[in-house]
Amino acid sequence: MASRNILVVDDEIGIRELLSDILRDEGHVVRLAENAQIARDERLKLRPDLVLLDIWMPDCDGISLLKEWANAGLLTMPVIMMSGHGTIDTAVEATRLGAFDFLEKPIALQKLLKTVGAAIKHTEHLAHTEINLSSFGKSAVIQELKQRLEQLARHKNTLFLIGKKGGSVPLCAKFLRPHNTPWVALTEYEKLVTAPMEILEQAREGVVFVDEVTRLGKTEQKGLSLLINKSEKYGVRVICASEHGLPQLIEKAMLEQSLLQTLAGAAVKVPCLDEHKEDIPDLVSAMATLMVEASKIDYKSFDVAALNALRNADWPGDLDELESVVQNLLMTSLADTITQTDVQRVLANFQGQATESAEQHMPLNLDQPLREARDEFERFYFQYHMRLVKNNMSRLSEISGLERTHLYRKLKQLGIKIKG
Repeated sequence: MASRNILVVDDEIGIRELLSDILRDEGHVVRLAENAQIARDERLKLRPDLVLLDIWMPDCDGISLLKEWANAGLLTMPVIMMSGHGTIDTAVEATRLGAFDFLEKPIALQKLLKTVGAAIKHTEHLAHTEINLSSFGKSAVIQELKQRLEQLARHKNTLFLIGKKGGSVPLCAKFLRPHNTPWVALTEYEKLVTAPMEILEQAREGVVFVDEVTRLGKTEQKGLSLLINKSEKYGVRVICASEHGLPQLIEKAMLEQSLLQTLAGAAVKVPCLDEHKEDIPDLVSAMATLMVEASKIDYKSFDVAALNALRNADWPGDLDELESVVQNLLMTSLADTITQTDVQRVLANFQGQATESAEQHMPLNLDQPLREARDEFERFYFQYHMRLVKNNMSRLSEISGLERTHLYRKLKQLGIKIKG
């Protein structure tokens, strides 16, 4: 068996030393923790391949620590629970929370080695870390959102999530996917017309997610309506999303009437980050920990002033922008602790980018001949809508009211290149 990093967490020194001797004799690297706080620290430093975790500890019981790691998306390693007072109920609860197995003390040598071997083999099947709704904090806004989603998770009706671009809409959609079922994030929209049944077969018993449904052309929207109508037969839940609210969708007729009617009856507003800023410290901590896990970069803590500065900032780019700022801070801050000065330095860079972006959208120059002003407006108009529809020429043709051949000719005349 290949050498692995193993963390043993137990408040009894005799147990720690015994398990350490046995596992080191098997060629493993072993670290020891006598309580939950040390276990948390070692978890970040060691990134263990396996944890042996005692249930009964003085500062925090093992079940609570297991639940804490599960909620933060940190069960990237198998955890074997240990107890000298084990009960069936405790074992069931530990397994439900994500423990790999449960050992009763005194632990027989062969049972220990067999369970450790099985747990190590299991590591290749564990999911990678990712931020999830459990990491979002405890604000009333997020608690209400979770309760609403938990209620919606009981059935598989079509759902329409409305939320800011770069926000938590995809996380809400993933929250509604049943465990170990397919997740199909639709990007090839033409398949809605050419192969809707193939999409449903691929997502059987799982979820089809359509991000920004307004990017779909009219025929693709009709294909989506057909897919929704057939989804129940395949046990598939269709979740659509948009940053546009229902009034805007209705006023601008951005969706086919039948599709809009279906989605309007299942619409849920997802709050943006600026609506629950009190959760930002928890989010920052979760993001930093997961980045350390995924990127193998050194962990750095945030002092109180730094967290307050992040909480008080504005987040036009929502969750994606916060994640980028946290990553920048981890990568560029020089000390082991990130301070308010570090936060101000990085936020200034992002605000500078926002200013540059705003300057790119300045009003037209009216001190020029009409022909040049018209060309400038048309160039701005087409580039704006091309960004929105991600260069989907069918959708751009519908928005602009130009036939495809005329549209291509117009873009060429304006010097606009069509990206693939």
